[in-house]
Amino acid sequence: VAHCNEFFFCGQEPFVADEYIERLAWRTPGGGSRGGEAFDPKRLLEEFVNHIQELQVMDERIQRKVEKLEQQCQKEAKEFAKKVQELQKSNQVAFQHFQELDEHISYVATKVCHLGDQLEGVNTPRQRAVEAQKLMKYFNEFLDGELKSDVFTNSEKIKEAADIIQKLHLIAQELPFDSLMGFCCYPLSSPGKYHDLECQLIQEFTSAQRRGEISRMREVAAVLLHFKGYSHCVDVYIKQCQEGAFLRNDVFEDAAILCQRVNKQVGEIFSNPETVLAKLIQNIFEVKLQSYVKDQLEEHRKSDAEQYLKNLYDLYTRTTNLSSKLMEFNLGTDKQTFLSKLIKAIFISYLENYIEVEIGYLKSRSAMILQRYYDSKNHQKRSIGTGGIQDLKERLRQRTNLPLGPSIDTHGETFLSQEVVVNLLQETKQAFERCHRLSDPSDLPKNAFRIFSMLVEFLCTEHIDYALETGLAGIPSSDSKNANLYFLDVVHQANTIFHLFDKQFNDHLMPLISSSPKLSECLQKKKDIIEQMEVKLDMGIDTLNCMIGQMKHILAAEQKKTDFKPEDENNVLIQYTNACVKVCGYVRKQVEKIRNSMDGKNVDTVLMELGVRFHRLIYEHLQQYSYSCMGGMLAICDVAEYRKCAKDFKIALVLQLFDTLHALCNLLVVAPDNLKQVCSGEQLANLDKNILHSFVQLRVDYRSARLARHFS
Repeated sequence: VAHCNEFFFCGQEPFVADEYIERLAWRTPGGGSRGGEAFDPKRLLEEFVNHIQELQVMDERIQRKVEKLEQQCQKEAKEFAKKVQELQKSNQVAFQHFQELDEHISYVATKVCHLGDQLEGVNTPRQRAVEAQKLMKYFNEFLDGELKSDVFTNSEKIKEAADIIQKLHLIAQELPFDSLMGFCCYPLSSPGKYHDLECQLIQEFTSAQRRGEISRMREVAAVLLHFKGYSHCVDVYIKQCQEGAFLRNDVFEDAAILCQRVNKQVGEIFSNPETVLAKLIQNIFEVKLQSYVKDQLEEHRKSDAEQYLKNLYDLYTRTTNLSSKLMEFNLGTDKQTFLSKLIKAIFISYLENYIEVEIGYLKSRSAMILQRYYDSKNHQKRSIGTGGIQDLKERLRQRTNLPLGPSIDTHGETFLSQEVVVNLLQETKQAFERCHRLSDPSDLPKNAFRIFSMLVEFLCTEHIDYALETGLAGIPSSDSKNANLYFLDVVHQANTIFHLFDKQFNDHLMPLISSSPKLSECLQKKKDIIEQMEVKLDMGIDTLNCMIGQMKHILAAEQKKTDFKPEDENNVLIQYTNACVKVCGYVRKQVEKIRNSMDGKNVDTVLMELGVRFHRLIYEHLQQYSYSCMGGMLAICDVAEYRKCAKDFKIALVLQLFDTLHALCNLLVVAPDNLKQVCSGEQLANLDKNILHSFVQLRVDYRSARLARHFS
């Protein structure tokens, strides 16, 4: 059995029969599990039989032990059930006793309450009688004119004396004066002693405040609460709180610190701290702040509008910031309205006409900035043309004279200044900020629109528009030699400036008008400005005539008839003519200038117009010459260079025109037998026959019967 136990209970793993048999065979000599030993089945069988017998014996022992434990468990279960039943009975008995005790306690409590009510009913009249007796005693002292009681002579019992005098004063006031009792009580109803004691209490409160005795201040304030002079006590507290509180230059910071200090203290002294704190804040606003604001603003109100507006904005901002800090304190139910009224009372006289001062200052300041700029240029402004957009469009359609009359020389000056623009935008930005802060919410969109109108008048009309008109007037005629095209510089600067104007419109004006009817009005005004400027830019298309005129001068001066009909056909060393080189160089410069001066669709529109005119010029120029075979090749090289130049335009139509022109130039050199084939090619097939014929006629060999016959 011991041997079985050793195998059966070894380790902590679950019992596995196969592993158990394997271990038994391994430990049996001749079992065949260990190397080097001969397998002995008889011995192994004998070991298995003995082991089985041992297991049977162990099983019987375990079974007897299990039966014994089951009997013991059943016995203990019966004993436990019996004990639980006894406990349940004991619990029921205890619960019954508890109910009886509870009923008895309730009965006794009812009796005690009834007895207490009876005692209170007897004691209350008795206490009142005692108090009445004391009051009658004190009343007799007042009638005799001698106050002998300790309560009146001892200064430390001022609280009890105040309570007695307050009660006697109320009683005396209720008695009619024409009665004997009322006449006798007149000394109590008169303000004499009552007022003296009230003053004494206030003096005691003042002294305690100076000593910093919070507990004494609380006691005196509680006594004065029932006196008429309680409000005077609060006034004294507020006055003394401010002594030495405003010693620095920043009255707003001093006020905030004072209110924070009082807010921590006032709840320990007064029974209504929110009222006292509100009264302190009201006193600060109506006395200190109002006086400070008046001194700061009245000094510059009539003499210096700029400083006045800066001070008004700064003072109003600091006052509202102080109000925001005070919102953290308990000031009653509607502290927002309370503080708003205090701010309005200080600034109402300044805010009523704020926008008129703002517009007047902005107008004079903007005019001064512009005039100072024109004076620095020694320029006297000319009167520009007036009229609406339709008038401008009509002038553009009819190509009438520009509004400034004959062409004038601007000496390369654009009359546009980044410094002027920045100054005007900065002034307007500050005006928008002041408008946002100082305007009534209902008037904010209207006031913002007026400021925007000032910006439009001085920046867009008086500066940008004037520069465009002056630039238009400075455009030279198309037949001018060495003309300087400064109008594109004007366009470039005007475009940059308008982007700055548009940024301020979006950043500073839009938030002020976004939810009002003024939004559509401002957008329309901005649209009109853009359209008016675009019309004037379209009128500047005359600049292209000057460009074409310059190209004509270059071609006339540089192109020679012998270029396309050289005397020695076999000794031509150039790839393209000098006229072509100079024209292409000039065109590339103008294309770059146009791209730098404009943006968006305007660039493509102007370049397309210039490209078409450039093509027309070269086409007509080539029609003026006769071409030998080598001259025709040189013309093709020139047109190829012109076509490279046309690629810089990045306009499909312009490149197509020069491709066609290049194909036409091939007619100048193609063999007579191949003329019809070339004319029917892809690029020339759709052209009018007269155009083809006009190019063939430019050949020096055109009059030969063979060439005429082939082309007929």
